[in-house]
Formats: sequence, C-alpha cells, structure tokens
Amino acid sequence: MKLLTNQMLQELETVEQSPCLSLYLPTSRSHPDNLQDPIRFKNLVKELEASLVQQYSSGEVTKFIKPFEELLDDKDLWKHTLEGLAVFGGEGIFKVIAMQTSVEELVVVADSFHTKPLRHYLQSVDRYHVLGLSLDEIQLFEGNRHGLVQVELSEDVPTTMKDALGEELTEKHLTVASYGGTSSAMHHGHGGKGAEMDVDAERFFRVITSSIEEKYSKPSGLPLILAALPEHHNLFQKVSSNSKLLEKSIPVNPKSVPLEKLTGMAWEIMEPELMLKFEQLGDQFSTAKANLLGSDDLKEVAVAAAMGKIDTLLIEADKIIGGKLKDVGLGTIEESNIDNPDVDDLLDDLGELVRKKGGTVMVIPADKMPSETGLAAVFRY
Repeated sequence: MKLLTNQMLQELETVEQSPCLSLYLPTSRSHPDNLQDPIRFKNLVKELEASLVQQYSSGEVTKFIKPFEELLDDKDLWKHTLEGLAVFGGEGIFKVIAMQTSVEELVVVADSFHTKPLRHYLQSVDRYHVLGLSLDEIQLFEGNRHGLVQVELSEDVPTTMKDALGEELTEKHLTVASYGGTSSAMHHGHGGKGAEMDVDAERFFRVITSSIEEKYSKPSGLPLILAALPEHHNLFQKVSSNSKLLEKSIPVNPKSVPLEKLTGMAWEIMEPELMLKFEQLGDQFSTAKANLLGSDDLKEVAVAAAMGKIDTLLIEADKIIGGKLKDVGLGTIEESNIDNPDVDDLLDDLGELVRKKGGTVMVIPADKMPSETGLAAVFRY
C-alpha cells in the first residue's frame, strides 16, 4: 500500500486495456471500526466478479479477481488503513493506494481506470509534507487535516549521514555518538573535531534538502515543514533553496514524540497558512473577474477551458453538476440529471480538461469558495 503521487495517477490514466478494475472503499484508522473494512472490501470484490462474469470466462475472471482476494489476507494492510483505499487491477497491473480522505464505495469495470477520486485528492489544497530531521536519520511524512503518514522514500534518497556523505564523512565524526534524541552533540568552534562535525552537518543538510526538493517538493508542489531539534533549524534553512520550505517549523526531534502529537504541531503551522492561501485565491479571482479575466459562469468557463485560456480553476469540494461536454474542442456543454448513467460530473470533466491544457486545478471547501456556482476560473488572457 502506497500513498498517491502524481506519477501514479499519470500511470493509471495512460492505461487503455480491458478490463480495468477500479475499487474504492472508505476505511477507518482506528480499532474496532477498521474490523469492518475487510468485510466491506470482500463485498465489493464480489461486485467486481459479478460484473466480470458477464463478459469473461471463469478462468479469466479467476485470474483478474485473484489479487483482490489475496489482499484480504494481508493483515498488516487492514491494521494500518487510513480514511480511504483505492485498488486497481488488470492484465499485468495491480496497485493499492492509501488515501487520507474518505471516498464513496465504488467498483468500476471498464476499458480505463476510474481516477476521478484520485485527481480530487491530489488537487486538495490542505496537503503538506513534514521532514523529520536529525543527524542520524531523516523521515518524510505526508499529511492533511486528518493526520500524517510516513512516506516510503525512494532508494536513491539518502536517509542517514553515512548514506549521504559516504567516504567523504570525516573519520572523527564517526567516533562521536549519534546526534539524535533530545539533545545535540554538536560543537561550535574554529577548529578540531567540533568544526569538522559542523562541516559534516552542513554538507549532510545540503544533500538532504536537494534530494527532498527534487524527488518530492517539486513533483508534488506541497508545502514542507521542518521538524528537528531547535539547534538544527537555522543551518537547514540557510543551506536550503527549496521554495516549498516554510519558515515556521517544529522544534522537536520527530522520533521523540508520538505521531498524533507531531500531527497536531504540524497542523498548527499549516492551518493559518491554508487560511491565507484561501484568502489569496479569493482575492486573485475577485481581481481577475473585475478585470474581465475571470468567471464563475459554467458555460463561459467551459468555452475558456476548451481554448486553453484558464490559468487556475477552483472547484467546490463535494459539489456535482450533472452533464457532459458535448464538444470538447468548442467547450459546449449539456446539463442533465446526474442519476442518468450516461451523465458525468461537469466540474470533474472541466477540471480534467483544464489540467490537460496546462492549467492548475484546486479543490476548495464550500465555505472557502469565492463563488456560489461551484467553480471559479482565472484566465491567462
């Protein structure tokens, strides 16, 4: 089970084969509520199977369903669920994705994967990273208003000073006890062992900040909060060029506090940042609209999306407008009842079109939207 990334979404969206099996399940982090998760998952797998038997032989159905059934026996997975679970299967493909927002129960068998809930998750503006830093190890967490989850770092990201510096690590540094824990063994001076150790720390921080920026901050665009002992903050901020690194930080070694406490400390920093971002987005839209460079009219926004005019599109979370794009090239739309199986969510379709045209799409809580129509667009020209 992995956390969702833009790369995963892109990989899923490029798959065009039959069948593509998509399963979404709302889950629970806590016991005993999470005991019901595998039972509900099993019922959804039966729905997948019922759909498959209408088109495929029993042998093919068994092959496609087998990875889903095997997932039921993964006790570790069901003990560590978050708010949602997304599972995708097909010929040569099986992906299990943990989500930090709840999803509706859903199974889809089609010639492509159903990725709308994933796009909305990645476009939610309350997500952030926390970098846990000590001089013996680093950790990276992804969080939102619901909690933090540790990110499984890629193999080319160094997690210790020895990994980062290798043979360049000074011999004297290796004779000193680890810097981790609740106090620091750093020495400050103009020579000797302490100076060499300070140099090692600076070089280590440079490697780490560069690696995290390239592998995680740039691809995700998420704000980054540093969690480290107070004496490490100034040096890390000094050597970092990561534009996503926030000035405010958490003054503790993250390994010394429970994850729940770290989550609370991170959200104390993120919440005002998020409120400021909502205010800025609202001001940006109001200014653009006043200068005829923005709109919250559905038909006007659809035409602008087709023309590639939209720089930023704000979509109201949980709002659905039934309909479909009649002509993607012209941006003409047809509103209809969402209960019709041939009708999709126009807001989602427009968001996908804007993203394909190079625009930015953000999903915003209803009470923070600068319009009442479900969307607000800022034009490029």
